[in-house]
Amino acid sequence: MRKTAFVGSPSPAGEGRGEGERLFSSLPPCPLESTRSFVMTNLPNPASLTWLRAVSGFGAAQRGLFMNKKATSSRQGLLAGGNWIIDQVKLIDVFPQREQLANIRSQAQGTGGAPYNVLIDLAKLGAPFSLFAAGLVGKDSLGDHILADCARHKIDVRHLRQTADAPTSYTDVMTEEQGGRRTFFHMRGANALWDGKDLNFTRSKARIFHLAYLLLLDVLDQADKVHGTKAAALLAAAQEAGLKTSVDVVSEDSDRFAKIVTPALRHVDYCILNEIEAGKTAGFKIRQPDGGLDTVALRHAAGALLQLGVRDLVVIHFPEGAFARTRKGDDFWQPSVNLPAKFIAGTAGAGDAFCAGVLLGLHEGWDLQRCLQTGVCVAAASLADATCTGGMKPLKAALDVGKRYRYRPPLEPAD
Repeated sequence: MRKTAFVGSPSPAGEGRGEGERLFSSLPPCPLESTRSFVMTNLPNPASLTWLRAVSGFGAAQRGLFMNKKATSSRQGLLAGGNWIIDQVKLIDVFPQREQLANIRSQAQGTGGAPYNVLIDLAKLGAPFSLFAAGLVGKDSLGDHILADCARHKIDVRHLRQTADAPTSYTDVMTEEQGGRRTFFHMRGANALWDGKDLNFTRSKARIFHLAYLLLLDVLDQADKVHGTKAAALLAAAQEAGLKTSVDVVSEDSDRFAKIVTPALRHVDYCILNEIEAGKTAGFKIRQPDGGLDTVALRHAAGALLQLGVRDLVVIHFPEGAFARTRKGDDFWQPSVNLPAKFIAGTAGAGDAFCAGVLLGLHEGWDLQRCLQTGVCVAAASLADATCTGGMKPLKAALDVGKRYRYRPPLEPAD
């Protein structure tokens, strides 16, 4: 759902969608635009689905691609919890006025919601670590579809449960034929009931807990007397058990960011947002009136997010590329892939794809510039399909997209 698109040209102002040693010697040197800190730092309805919950792990043959510098933690794997959604993507000739008709040219069904998108992307990339799902889906055909999809991709679903109290969440994504503008009609469904109480982080083997989307998880967005929100309390429990935490939020036009997102930041290690979300959370206008990117405001927003409590790293992504600032105040820039318009079939999954690429690198202990470059290449690969994850490829093929089309010009001059 609504995450930033990495496309051949910037999206209109305010539009958003609510990621060292080389893996391949042929990969060209990544551009480095480093600027110093000067501000605040998815079996059709089987008789029983019980067996699905035991599925986990990944083939050893995949691991050989990733034998590089590793993080020192004895934990391994990524646990992703939050919104599990089925996207019904409809290509329409025009968005109609009230009481008028529009024609649906084509329809595709795909994954939606950050945990679903990120885990499927990581599985398709060939991530050499275990993938764990957490959340709530309905006891219905869409819920069965999600569990079966996860089984096919060897994602552990012991914490992805079904309920009869609400349907599986879905979104009708109306995509205009000309220009690709998207309008979302969303059923919150079972996601609104998930509270994460079934998660026992002390028993989890995962290294990273990724929670998303804040602002679209009704129970977790509720107030908590100790931590500010129930999401913040869940993140705090994960950190206390020794996991690194990561969050993403949904892009919405509201004033709820400070009330719901800010309390969570004190229990976040990796904050990965698009420029609209980062600006609303930190109180900066990163998009100029003409649609241009205000890189000064961007850096100020990253610094402010760190001041609000993010422990290790803030990463902000946008159509033109990505920016990261560390707790130490080191800044990293990475332009997006300069894709031709004919390559782009849809932008729905680019933000979550970027997040998957970055989290892959962070889990494996890669240097930050390589993480960002992987993020923009994975995001670019996702654009080849109208659905969020249909275009994802193995990692080498995703990186080859960047190698073939190269990157946009530097976002800021090097120091």
